[in-house]
Amino acid sequence: MRQYQQTIQIQGERRGLTEITAAIAQLVTAAEIRTGLCTLFVQHTSASLTIQENADPSARRDLESFLERIAPENDPTYTHTDEGVDDMPAHLRAMLTATSLSIPITGGRLALGTWQGIFLCEHRRRVPGRRLVVHIAGE
Repeated sequence: MRQYQQTIQIQGERRGLTEITAAIAQLVTAAEIRTGLCTLFVQHTSASLTIQENADPSARRDLESFLERIAPENDPTYTHTDEGVDDMPAHLRAMLTATSLSIPITGGRLALGTWQGIFLCEHRRRVPGRRLVVHIAGE
């Protein structure tokens, strides 16, 4: 078994979902693994990862809207507010999604479904660069 690991910097375009499928696919190609597993891990507590539909932009908008409704800003019950009104909602949204994903590699490619894409979920208004550890293992 061979392994490949790289930490990359991902810059979200805005608060919300930013598709990163192409960047991850390039790393899979570079790793030259035909059959294996690609594991992604975002090293932050106010950002997350998801696999969702990447064809219709309205799906992305609906997902973002849903997260805002279930973890709104300015909730008077929040006590963790030192970094601004978007801080605690960002942690809640990250907790509800995922900080890591595992995607099979088949035939040297990510085994995503037809309409699936990999997204960085940026939960803060200020959009810092995010570190993502990509680990690829297989044959």
